[in-house]
Amino acid sequence: MTAGTSITPKTDNQLRLSDGRILGYAEYGDPEGAPVFFFHGMPGSRLEGALGHDAAVRHHVRVISTDRPGYGLSTFQPKRTFLDWPGDVTQLAGSLGIDRFAIAGISGGGPYVAVCALQIPQRLTHAVMISGVGPFDVPGATQGMSRQNRMLFAASRRAPILVRVVMAFMARSMKRSPDRFMDQMLKSLPEPDRKVLADPALRELFKQDALESMRPGARGAAYESVMYARPWGFRLEDITMPVTLWQGDADVNVPVVMGRYQATAIPNCDARFFPGEGHMLIFSHMDELFALTAR
Repeated sequence: MTAGTSITPKTDNQLRLSDGRILGYAEYGDPEGAPVFFFHGMPGSRLEGALGHDAAVRHHVRVISTDRPGYGLSTFQPKRTFLDWPGDVTQLAGSLGIDRFAIAGISGGGPYVAVCALQIPQRLTHAVMISGVGPFDVPGATQGMSRQNRMLFAASRRAPILVRVVMAFMARSMKRSPDRFMDQMLKSLPEPDRKVLADPALRELFKQDALESMRPGARGAAYESVMYARPWGFRLEDITMPVTLWQGDADVNVPVVMGRYQATAIPNCDARFFPGEGHMLIFSHMDELFALTAR
């Protein structure tokens, strides 16, 4: 992931937060560049920040990629809500001596971009949601979503105990045979996303990210699934700062209807919909992302 650059990422950093929890994070890109906090998908980990390392170096961007509670190096946080996340982000920014910064989140990281845009707009230079999960309590929210995801989030709303069992089984399968797990995951993706992950280096990165996400077990992923599926505790309509939203219309993980709803609900949303692109559209637009956030 660092071909052509001489800057080595720092992947295993930890911060002890004010309540005693540990927050894991990694740093990619240019250490002297414009700071961008990156929020991973679900399940996921700080290692997803490696996807943008070379592009961030080119655009002089410093990427700070976090583990959310219960993933990777970060301590599980019982009873947490989306509204708790901006406090963790500002503590990390303070520890790094960063006053203002951009944020970007992909997939399950989307709601975390939204809640930061709501709660700490004065700290943010840009807020970018890429293939970001939308609220599930909106009529038609899962139209076009894969059957596997519809079943997972339906169970998350109605039977959280079942979700814990499913996620624990997934974690065991992943650790026992990660390559087989990746093969099964690829079968559920549309052609644009399968083409992206045909790159052996990207496939390996995603495999390591999946393994890292489940390092402490499946509890974090199971809890977060329920968070997405139930009311979020805040309104997109109350966001006051500009938000950039990118969505592929061939996405079956986060269907385009979710992107269209969020683009309408967020008052000052600059939304772009990419024809024929899937959930992994970020791979085709990484330079564009960091050119935007570097400004």
